[in-house]
Amino acid sequence: MRTIVDIPDQTLPILDHYAKTHKLSRAAVIRKAIGLYLDNVSTDPDEAFGLWREREVDGVSYQENLRKEWD
Repeated sequence: MRTIVDIPDQTLPILDHYAKTHKLSRAAVIRKAIGLYLDNVSTDPDEAFGLWREREVDGVSYQENLRKEWD
């Protein structure tokens, strides 16, 4: 599938240099970079489940205390 991506002008020379050095197309380098990124980023929505269990205060109380600072 094709898509349009805006890449900053200052990034293109670096990208092109890497592509030329590794004898790859610009598109191949971008595909590889996206693959590496996705390998290192969790896509599991349940990963944060139970994240708050170690806290001594419940989430609602914590939020209420933060909002007190706004007054």
